[in-house]
Amino acid sequence: MKYKATLESIQKHKVPEWFHDAKFGIFIHWGLYSVPAFAVTHRRFINSVESVDHYANNPYAEWYLNSLRITGSPTEKYHIKTYGKQFHYDEIVPIFNDAINSWDPIEWVELFNKVGAKYVVLGTKHHDGFLLWPSKYPNPRKKEFCANRDIVGELTKAVKEKGLKMGFYYSGSLDWSFNPNPITDTKSFLTNGNTTPEYVEYANNHWYELIDRYEPIILWNDIGYPPGVNLNEIFSYFYNKHPDGVINNRWIQIPEQVRKSLNTLSEDTLRDNIKQAMTPKEKGENGTSRFLHYDFITPEYTSINTIFKTKWETCRGIGNSFGYNQYETEDDYIKSEELIKMFVDIVSKNGNLLLNVGPMADGTIPKIQEKILREFGKWLEINGEAIYGTRPWIKAEGKTIDNNEIRYTQKNDEFFIHLLDKPKKNEIIIKSLKIDNETKIQLLGQDKNLDWNQVGENLQIIFPENFKDSPVYVLKLMPKPTS
Repeated sequence: MKYKATLESIQKHKVPEWFHDAKFGIFIHWGLYSVPAFAVTHRRFINSVESVDHYANNPYAEWYLNSLRITGSPTEKYHIKTYGKQFHYDEIVPIFNDAINSWDPIEWVELFNKVGAKYVVLGTKHHDGFLLWPSKYPNPRKKEFCANRDIVGELTKAVKEKGLKMGFYYSGSLDWSFNPNPITDTKSFLTNGNTTPEYVEYANNHWYELIDRYEPIILWNDIGYPPGVNLNEIFSYFYNKHPDGVINNRWIQIPEQVRKSLNTLSEDTLRDNIKQAMTPKEKGENGTSRFLHYDFITPEYTSINTIFKTKWETCRGIGNSFGYNQYETEDDYIKSEELIKMFVDIVSKNGNLLLNVGPMADGTIPKIQEKILREFGKWLEINGEAIYGTRPWIKAEGKTIDNNEIRYTQKNDEFFIHLLDKPKKNEIIIKSLKIDNETKIQLLGQDKNLDWNQVGENLQIIFPENFKDSPVYVLKLMPKPTS
């Protein structure tokens, strides 16, 4: 169909099957902030954002410039100690541009494909305003404020040649090359976005240019968009080129009169409002899609505790930062076992996982990040059929009589039971699960069918002797139960 630039027309777009099927994508944050590679450590975003000192102690290394602008912050102290008081953030540009000469996009894509990712989302412009492509619309405030290689183009080519899908992140509202004022609290966070005609034209031109030049299949905007823009024009343009494209939900526009009214609200009230806004909601709930179209919602460093009809995608770093933070230790990184369990839980509830890598300035993916990715991919090699192409079952969660956690997925006539805990003995008994008499049960990674018994409402499954350790064990049942 031909989409018009109206909300009514745009909202006829359905989430394409490929995005439901894909489950796992790679997010990439790479830019000037990858050179200092600094943020406070041992601090979780989901806890930090509610504290009064969050912005001065932001765990996100990609927010380096904002943290640097806050007097007395750990980042300012680090910057002065490392580079000197007179060293400007813009002076990092030649350092970064020299470092990226050794970057090989094919190496990245080989790794992403090996570990089971089905799509990639690259940050094309983060909040500092630095561009990762040679735009026809250069920054009017800063000369040559872009990478000297077409990172967007080179990576997009490599991704598509490998058969993966490509998406672009773009910081729609925040651009600190246009606004020198730091974000220090919730009020300044909500009003820091740019609204000038100059910036509106700049951002619009970028989105159209990215769509036309590189043909992405995912538009991943962040932290809102300038008010006064008819976003349906961008969305319809994109969908008419790519009917199977998807658009995220972070395009909220804050009108000028609303910005002014924020001055009457306390910091606590504003933080509560932000927390409420960040709480995942079904499409249409509380008018969530009355003014803005989107295909999927994007919880960050958190998940959803029930099956959602609305498609969703959790994004998070392997550590506590998206951009590379050289001071993070193993304690700051998620363990692969925890990551796999989280991933299974997400998939069972209609979600995808967009897992971020934060490369070093020269494009090297840190060894600890690569190690966790490879462990994650090794599990997927064995158990991927219980993930890719699946849909939530009637319910997402279950338990054994030992109170071990279970998640369910399904695909065609196949039913998958994901055991989040290792069985304490060579059998499990799953509560309230009845199956057909002809059902065959297999432990993924092994060939033989398992013995089983229906014990009233419960299902007893006998495991083989000496079965291998796994972060999550997956049982495949055919046919699938109906209740």
